[in-house]
Amino acid sequence: MLVPAARPATGLAVRCTRALLSPWSRLSLLVAVLLGAAATMLLLEPQRLLATGWPAQLSGGAVAVILFGVAYGVCTVAFVPRPLLNLAAGALFGTQSGLAAALAGTVLGAGISFGLGRVLGQDALRTLLRGRWLKAADGQLSRHGFRSMLALRLFPGVPFAAANYCAAVSRMGYPPFLVATGLGSIPNTAAYVVAGSEASSPTSPAFLAAMGFIVLTGLGAAVVAWRKRHRLTAG
Repeated sequence: MLVPAARPATGLAVRCTRALLSPWSRLSLLVAVLLGAAATMLLLEPQRLLATGWPAQLSGGAVAVILFGVAYGVCTVAFVPRPLLNLAAGALFGTQSGLAAALAGTVLGAGISFGLGRVLGQDALRTLLRGRWLKAADGQLSRHGFRSMLALRLFPGVPFAAANYCAAVSRMGYPPFLVATGLGSIPNTAAYVVAGSEASSPTSPAFLAAMGFIVLTGLGAAVVAWRKRHRLTAG
């Protein structure tokens, strides 16, 4: 007696699994996670807690710096503005320790965002790269990832989260993204940390130099963005 061959599994469970793992389902999950994180941060106001509600027993030492760096990274994933966190780092830990905590948190937050965007959003979002500007940006990040990301981090014109997710959607590699983020974030981060550490002395040379650097880099970023926009449009 012939036994019928086993039919491939095409039941409801298989179809549901395929639907849940589809690019658009993963993109929907990414959006839900980011919206939930942003809503949580709006309610908790972590930037205020980090600046004024930091536990007294954690106000110094390596453990405090590490914990702040981790909290910083999580906050950046939830769209808390980095300038506020950099100022808080300087106010809490001074220039050297504050800069170490801020840079560690910057790289950590960027790495988490890049990973989320690459795993949950890349497959779906790459199908939407039809516009000239989007294709040009994707090509630049994919072919010249390190130097492009380094330039984006050096000039504060592009929002931190936007750069993270644009890089994740492109074909840029993980190591060059992290290295470029760490190196390119040093100047601007240092300026804010110094401003935070010297906030009690707003007429001090260090504070004035830090604020001058922030203003000049902001103006420089605006000029570069304007020129790039016109160049891409003309191309």
